[in-house]
Amino acid sequence: MSQTAAARETTTQAPLVAGRAAERAGVDVRELLELPDLQTVSELFDAVWTDPTQTIMPVNLIRALSSAGAYVAGAFLDGRMVGAIVGFVGLHHGRVVVHSHILGVLPETRGRSVGFALKQHQRAWCLERGIDTVLWTFDPLVRRNAYFNLCKLGAIGDRYEPNFYGPMSDGINAGDETDRLVIRWRLRDARVLAAAEGRTATPSGEDGVVLLDEDADGRPRAVPADGATLRCRVPEDILRIRAADPRLALQWRHALRDTLGAAVTDGYTATGMDRAGWYVLTRAS
Repeated sequence: MSQTAAARETTTQAPLVAGRAAERAGVDVRELLELPDLQTVSELFDAVWTDPTQTIMPVNLIRALSSAGAYVAGAFLDGRMVGAIVGFVGLHHGRVVVHSHILGVLPETRGRSVGFALKQHQRAWCLERGIDTVLWTFDPLVRRNAYFNLCKLGAIGDRYEPNFYGPMSDGINAGDETDRLVIRWRLRDARVLAAAEGRTATPSGEDGVVLLDEDADGRPRAVPADGATLRCRVPEDILRIRAADPRLALQWRHALRDTLGAAVTDGYTATGMDRAGWYVLTRAS
């Protein structure tokens, strides 16, 4: 099969894969264009991030993005919006990409794979428009999100940005520095296709040289190391630590910045996260 034919087949199959993901999650996922739906998106983000000082994403901004051709979609359960996602088109090194700015799912519907269904819908939307790369950022200390991005979606993390957003006051990020790992989702890659069809590749936590570990008291312990494959551990629940012991949370922030962040800056790529909380970093040949 030629490269062009393979690309056409991927584009054709993506909506079917997205439909199956939505069916398994029990939701209806659709692009949103009308003002009442966009208002609900704004309200949903506020319900997820609970920032007492501001609206997370005002409806007028969502409306402007949608009108300009950006991607806005919602997931509906029994007619009620339970998840939403917003992304916009941009240029990265001269190539058209989508930056997936925000995805939120109501707490009571987490665990149903609503987020996965939204991302598969986004993937189909992008491929239908000839866009084959999606970028976004996430907090690399949040273990479940790392597993979702790297394993469930088959993306990679290839850029580390210290304190990317500056101070934030919402209920998730308040009191911490906003380091972010930049995710690159190559929509036609074999690992992304496999992940879209449910073939999640979970790496072994025993592969690679330890760069960051957790000691018996739950504190970060950095270990100078080098090798083709590295491992960095993150705590089980950084949000709980942040609420109970902000100083310890900041220790983890700086330790991860000095290890995983430095490794990514030095040319390593985050390619996996196992169930025990170990990042797998590989150096490109």
